[in-house]
Amino acid sequence: MACLNMSKEGNFKDEQGEICTLDGTVDWHGRPAIKTKSGGWVAGTIILLNQGLVTLAFFGVGVNLVLFLTRVLQQNNASAANNVSKWTGTVYIFSLFGAFLSDSYWGRFKTCAVFQAIFVVGLVSLSLSTNLFLLKPKGCGDQETKCGKHSNLNMALFYLAIYLVALGYGGYQPSICTFGADQFDEVDLKEGRSKVAFFSYFYLALNLGSLFSNTILVYFEDEGMWALGFWVSAASAFAALVLFLVGTLRYRHFKPSGNPLSRFCQVIAAATKKWRVEMPPSGDDLYEEDGKESSINGSRKILHTHGFKFLDRAAYISSREMEVQQQGHRNPWRLCSVTQVEEVKCILRLLPIWLCTIIYSVVFTQMASLFVEQGSAMKTTVSNFRIPPASMSSFDILSVALFIFINRRILDPLVGRLRKTSPRGLSELQRMGVGLVIAVMAMVSAGIVECYRLEYARKDCTHCEGSSSLSIFWQVPQYAFIGASEVFMYVGQLEFFNAQAPDGLKSFGSALCMTSISLGNYVSSLLVSMVMKISTEDHMPGWIPGNLNKGHLDRFYFLLAALTSIDLVVYIACAKWYKCIKLEGKCGENDNGDEDDESEPENSKP
Repeated sequence: MACLNMSKEGNFKDEQGEICTLDGTVDWHGRPAIKTKSGGWVAGTIILLNQGLVTLAFFGVGVNLVLFLTRVLQQNNASAANNVSKWTGTVYIFSLFGAFLSDSYWGRFKTCAVFQAIFVVGLVSLSLSTNLFLLKPKGCGDQETKCGKHSNLNMALFYLAIYLVALGYGGYQPSICTFGADQFDEVDLKEGRSKVAFFSYFYLALNLGSLFSNTILVYFEDEGMWALGFWVSAASAFAALVLFLVGTLRYRHFKPSGNPLSRFCQVIAAATKKWRVEMPPSGDDLYEEDGKESSINGSRKILHTHGFKFLDRAAYISSREMEVQQQGHRNPWRLCSVTQVEEVKCILRLLPIWLCTIIYSVVFTQMASLFVEQGSAMKTTVSNFRIPPASMSSFDILSVALFIFINRRILDPLVGRLRKTSPRGLSELQRMGVGLVIAVMAMVSAGIVECYRLEYARKDCTHCEGSSSLSIFWQVPQYAFIGASEVFMYVGQLEFFNAQAPDGLKSFGSALCMTSISLGNYVSSLLVSMVMKISTEDHMPGWIPGNLNKGHLDRFYFLLAALTSIDLVVYIACAKWYKCIKLEGKCGENDNGDEDDESEPENSKP
């Protein structure tokens, strides 16, 4: 069955008169997707709920992992912070693996289902190993009762479990975001607006899912009930998997486009073989497939752009290749289509923007490590109630929810009225720049709070939890700033990489956001190690010692503020240089930023 009949309104219909999607999506049976029977907010809502439950499960482990390592496994602050950074980084490295399978072979639905199953297995294994082997003696792991030493086998089982969790969540996350966006036909004006809104709601669902983890679960885990917290996470992950499978027949799908690595290698090889060829100044003589569809399975054609001219040689047709082409044969290692060449160009243009987001992720990762350790050394009691330090991240979540509303309902309409050239608000690149500015404010705020915390701290304490009389609520501004910056940076990233990635690499675009967080965690771990090595010379305690009252955590925060400021300057230069992808039938062909060009002014200006 195909959608070949066009209505008066310009919609394509199938043989039964049902309106089909225009973006090439298909239903579960491989037939063109019917708008009224697939996708839309029904499928989108299922995916949002699924994301919320999975996030609850993941953060039920991740948000308090640093305290689990210090209290149950008896690691020091610096080692625990480094191990959490490495684990979180590994989570997001696995996102590249999941994105590769999703775009190339499995498709997004199968990828999401398989990795969610691995995620459930990892959480069940973690719950069992914690309950049976790690919490010895029974009831240990709270502030008062220390756990005993653990055997190498017990430690191996623990690390196997948490890295299964990392594999499952990491492989699932980039595909679910893109799969949710697939449920909206961007060619349709109404559904196109819904697709843009979906990214904000997706990030909101992610944060609301973690709210339960950051409040209720964190409280129980902080009181030493680690096994209960991990079992709740496992139950939430299982419920999310069941919910996801319930919507199977409602989803829209894009067909996987094959291995992108071979396509990239073909472009490089073909261009290298023709390095001596003199290219014409225009791109009119370059090869492109005839017809509507491109040479890449399930992808739209990409129009030629200037820049990276060496790669254009891969699409140059020599007289010999012209003869072979006329016979119906083409060697892809000697001649590539313009779309295939532009696919490589798109990724090369995205890389500088992506690299500039890594320092921001260094700032973001402090919320799960050093912010928690800083909070533990502050006054955490209100009357007789003790506030778990990790639960302070709930203020980050509330800030995210507030600023998503402010951005969509107030800021975007206001900017749209002020900008006569476009009804839209800030572009994705502009929002990411704003996110960097707010991140600097977050680190300055955290540094100032630490300065005051040290003034009210007891230097002679042993464990130093609650050793400062400064209330933990002084951390609220730094968490709120991080939340506000996330709305501009991470939601902007999701929209930007999804819009600018070629059709055959949409999951890879989402994975770029996650690998940015991954490398941010590794860079954070490297920075902590370097700072500790330099600052502990001459038998000094260092900036981040086990006893924070003898250190200078404030200096580390100010260092991050300085690095983020430098990164902002580099980012602005990269954003000015960037040129957007131009899909056939979607973008104008001009690069001058006129009103007729729907993408250039919105995506290429910082």
